[in-house]
Amino acid sequence: MKRSYVIYTFAITEIGQTITNALGQMANGFLNAKSLAVLIVSVAVALILGRLVAAVLRRLVTLIGKQADKSPDLGTVNRLRRYETFIVLSIAVLRTTLVLVAFYFWWLYVHPSGRPTAIIGASALAVVVVSGALSPVLRDIAAGSVMMAEQWYGVGDHVRLEPFGDLQGVVERVTLRSTRIRGLNGEVVWVGNQHIMGVRLAPRGIRTIALELFVTDLAAGEKMIEKTNKRLPIGPLLVTTPLQIISGEEVGENLWQITAIGETAPGREWLIETSAVELMKLMDEKSKNPIIAHGPLARYADSDAERRFSRTIHNARKRPTPKKRPSVKVVTAKKN
Repeated sequence: MKRSYVIYTFAITEIGQTITNALGQMANGFLNAKSLAVLIVSVAVALILGRLVAAVLRRLVTLIGKQADKSPDLGTVNRLRRYETFIVLSIAVLRTTLVLVAFYFWWLYVHPSGRPTAIIGASALAVVVVSGALSPVLRDIAAGSVMMAEQWYGVGDHVRLEPFGDLQGVVERVTLRSTRIRGLNGEVVWVGNQHIMGVRLAPRGIRTIALELFVTDLAAGEKMIEKTNKRLPIGPLLVTTPLQIISGEEVGENLWQITAIGETAPGREWLIETSAVELMKLMDEKSKNPIIAHGPLARYADSDAERRFSRTIHNARKRPTPKKRPSVKVVTAKKN
């Protein structure tokens, strides 16, 4: 027991002496005018190089974004957006790395004969102090690293962030520490990554909505949808794609079901769900020959969701195949 206490005391003394030497070397370095000048020049060069690299990479991000906007293929757009997000993230990483390299070369220049133990002790102490002072920033970086590794979202995606129910918009910039969102009303919001609990991602950045209309006259119902399209506002933040009739089937005697699909910007679903429905009902009420028997009924019509749900429903309807019982042969003894 006494021997262990002596070893423990010796270890604590050595660690304390190492940290004291490291702090002494750091103090001598900072108090030295030459050392301070080298530090300032090193950091300045690192910052200038970081700005130049950031400018080049931001220019590259702009070109990639324009190329993504011009591409008609959704797969190409998603791939280019991933490249764009990766480059935006690399800007912060490269600038931080340059500053750390500047500090490292400054230390080697000022303390060419410094003991490795002193360097390790000073580094450990600096890590402890910086970690305590910058713990919120480190939590943001940790959360951002996980989200980017799992590819929660990227630049150009339309997202709704949880637990902020009303915070939605287009992702303009992503770093390991924060995310910048531009809302439909033009507001720019910065959110620390550690505060993002979940993300709702709009597929392709739009909402696809279908209207189910039951009419007594198929031709008149199709004309009603055409008139409704002329009264709906069209634009990138409004109705992006007017209502298009995809089917018209007779479901009963003098009764047809018309399915029309339109697309809106996220948050503008009411233009079809409410405005288009009210327009159709109003036109039918003013008509001399009303044709609407039921509806219009609005629903979401995302093709990927329908395909996956149909697969789930199909599998849910399956029943286990009853196992066949093995046949048993009955052998009867012959009577003599």
